[in-house]
Order: sequence, then C-alpha cells, then structure tokens
Amino acid sequence: MTHEKKHSAVENIPQKKILAVKELSGLAKTKKTLLLASIKGIPAAQFQEISKKFRGKAIIRVPKKNITLRVIDQIKDEKLNGIKPGIGDNVAVIFSDLDSFDLAADLLHNKTPTKAKPGQHAPIDIEIPAGPTGLLPGPDITELGNLGIQIQIDKGKITIKESKVVAKKGEKISKGAAEIMNKLEIKPFSVGFTPISAFDFHEKKFYSEISIDKDATLHELKHQFQKSLAFAVERGYASQDTIRFLLGKAFAHNSAMERLIKTDSASASENTQQTKSENKEE
Repeated sequence: MTHEKKHSAVENIPQKKILAVKELSGLAKTKKTLLLASIKGIPAAQFQEISKKFRGKAIIRVPKKNITLRVIDQIKDEKLNGIKPGIGDNVAVIFSDLDSFDLAADLLHNKTPTKAKPGQHAPIDIEIPAGPTGLLPGPDITELGNLGIQIQIDKGKITIKESKVVAKKGEKISKGAAEIMNKLEIKPFSVGFTPISAFDFHEKKFYSEISIDKDATLHELKHQFQKSLAFAVERGYASQDTIRFLLGKAFAHNSAMERLIKTDSASASENTQQTKSENKEE
C-alpha cells in the first residue's frame, strides 16, 4: 500500500473510532487487568447502576468488536490473543488495577436475583424448602401436588412438609415450577455482568476461567456435605460431624432392642403361666 493510500485509509476511519482505539490502547498500557464480561440481557438502567458502583475501581467500556480486536493486535502480545474468542456482541471491556479474580468476584457479587421463567435451564438444583408459606389453601395445593410437594395446612396457610427439588441443574424449568417459585419469591437466576476471561498485563497471564460464583459454589458445597454426611452416618463412620447422629442412631436402636426384649419376655412369661395353668388342670 502506497503512502497516499494509507493516508486515504486513515482519513476514511471515523474520528470516533480512532479516539476509541486510542483510549483503550492507553488503558491497556496503564492498567493491571483487562477483563471481558457478558452484559447480555442487562437492562440499561441496571447497567448504569452497576457502572456507578465501580467508579474509581474499574473503567467499563462497550466498544464494537473490531475496535477491541484492533487494540489487541496493536499490543502484539501472543498470550493476550487468548482473549479474542470472548470478544463479541454484548460484551463489556473492563480495565482495572484490581486483581483479575478480585474484579470478577466483585462483578458477580453485584448481580441482582431474578425470577425464573418457563423453559429456562436451571443454573443449580432448585429446591422448594420445607416450612411455612404465605400461600392460602386453593389452586396452589393442586400446583404443589403436581410437583410432588407434600403440604399441610397450618393456621389457615400452606406449610411445606419436606424440601423438594423441582428443577435439577441443567434441566428446563417447567411452567408449574416457575409459577410456584415466583409465588414463593424464590429467585434462582441473577442479572449482571458475567466474567468471561481476563488478562493480567503485569504478570502477562491469561485466565480463561474467571467466573467464580461464590453463592452457587457455597450452595453446591453444602449440598455435597449433606449427601456425604448421610452416607458417613449410614456407614457408621465416626467423626466430629457424625458422632451425634451415630449416638442418636445407637440410642434409637437400643430403645428398639429394649422394647423387643420386653415384648419377648412378656410373651415368654405369658406362655409359662399358661403352661402351669394347663398342668394344674391335668
């Protein structure tokens, strides 16, 4: 390309695009972290609200894909190229001096819980917890029954007797399950920035897995702990966590054995008395 053609090509580039590339390139030279985050489905008002919370901690931009790619190509870092697959529509480019994982955690922490819609895939096992509800007896009894949820009426309102998983992780949420969750104010989804990947300019490290949902991870850990605890008690494994359950189980077994022995003793005594009575009659 001749000098005249190059000059002509530069002139044809909109000034707005040139300024955007210049700004992002400058941020890439001065900031520690570049993080890509999906903003798909976020209402404009909530986007502005989240952006305000990060003032002073991060600079959030939503450039066109070709602008972001141009900036990355200008930096000429082979490791940074790993971030390219995450660039697309509805993706925010965030620069910060925070550590990549700290920034990702902050973004996830600022998500807002939202209600479920029929047809959505459950992000985790969604459970209807046991306990009292504000629901009145009526059509809701049938809806709960259709989901296999056991209920009872207490003080004129519906109480759920046992917890019940109404949608397993990855499964589509049924219309009935979504309606009951909405009525019980169970909000299994959240709206906000979802971290995709990040690059640390100081350490020259690319992170492809940057989205760590603390709440979901904690929920899964609790669920797995409960399953493990039940298995350990069933197997008779003694530990600080299982000992009180094992003692309770032993006490229950002991009480059952005592009742059985008393029943057998009473039966034997009755048979003995009957035998004596029969001998006397002879």
